[in-house]
Amino acid sequence: MSNLIVIGTQWGDEGKGKIVDLLSSKADTIVRFQGGHNAGHTLVVGDQVFKLSLLPSGVIREDKIAVIGNGVVLDPWKLLEEIEQLNSRGIKICSDRFLISENTPLILPFHKDLDLLREQKAGKEKIGTTGRGIGPAYEDKVGRRALRTGDLKDPNQVKRKLNIIKDHHDILRAGLGATDIDEEQLFDELMIVGKKINTFIKPVWKILNEQIKKNKNILFEGAQGSMLDVDFGTYPFVTSSSTIAAAAAIGSGVAHNKINSVLGITKAYTTRVGEGPMPTELTDSIGRYLSEEGNEKGTVTGRDRRCGWFDAPLVRRSCLLNGVTSLALTKIDVLDKLEKIKICVGYRIEKEEYTDFPVSTSLSNKLSPIYEEIDGWNTSTVGLEKIDQMPIKARAYIQRIEELSETEVSIISTGPERNQTILINDPF
Repeated sequence: MSNLIVIGTQWGDEGKGKIVDLLSSKADTIVRFQGGHNAGHTLVVGDQVFKLSLLPSGVIREDKIAVIGNGVVLDPWKLLEEIEQLNSRGIKICSDRFLISENTPLILPFHKDLDLLREQKAGKEKIGTTGRGIGPAYEDKVGRRALRTGDLKDPNQVKRKLNIIKDHHDILRAGLGATDIDEEQLFDELMIVGKKINTFIKPVWKILNEQIKKNKNILFEGAQGSMLDVDFGTYPFVTSSSTIAAAAAIGSGVAHNKINSVLGITKAYTTRVGEGPMPTELTDSIGRYLSEEGNEKGTVTGRDRRCGWFDAPLVRRSCLLNGVTSLALTKIDVLDKLEKIKICVGYRIEKEEYTDFPVSTSLSNKLSPIYEEIDGWNTSTVGLEKIDQMPIKARAYIQRIEELSETEVSIISTGPERNQTILINDPF
């Protein structure tokens, strides 16, 4: 038995989807433990491309069990869209291999309304939310008024909770110039959607622990990246959930001492979507090259990702926070054509140097990167499957990342497809 957490070490979009899909071959169960459909995973299998934002990446392997844990906030209508998308492509989603925790909070239409209304009102102070209602849904969860998946099995409970939530949200909506919630219409819609997903709703925590007793392998799939964590990220430009490895236990019901290892996913450079500090961001021709060569557009929003050099202190911080046991390095092939490559090894504000990313936004917005420059390799790494095939200078770059992050690299992705991968050490 081996249980592995996969998390992003940067600001998300590190390529977790491909790596989770790859490792799913060795897992019995794949679990989403936080976030919602603000995540975006692109999977390439042969000539087929799958874009998912809610279902666990391993769901396309039909001999695996896919799970949405209680730490996720669930838009049931979006879920049904993704299920239908896969069903239409021959991947059948059924209750014997797809489970939803019975205490998973729901994202409702007025959560999305509130998300967008707040961003509009914020103007230049906007967070850069995806507008999918994630934050407001988490607010209702911690405010102890959330409607949860298990409630859908009891119409009276749905009515009672809707009344409570409506009272709260109508006040907020009035302040933002929106009309009251149509409670009756929403109730009818929830009864319809509830009938469609009820068979998936189970006591996930119990099932997962039973699997562990049977020595099954469980892969926990994180969403977003560590620097978007609500506690340890670039606050307030963060997501509304905890994105670090410790959240896997809380978001699934599996105790932390049942976790064996943590794989951190990192790009060979740095990207970010939305607002907030990013010290290594490049707005010049190199930044445009990384964007175009890496096809850096958000899977969920379609927004252009900001691109920059590899930020080593940021990744080292993530490795410490998550207890990362090894790294998976993605998109190294994007750097193939560059004559010179820079790595951020620290930061500077005027004459003061920083070896770690500061918590204060007032400081992090002023950071200037301290760079170390190395030679590029000017040789294609696309599709390489063995480390000894990697150019010497590319190997030197990887070794420097290991040294600066204080963590070994166990996987190198050399392209979007499953077989375009170098497996140095098995993270399981």
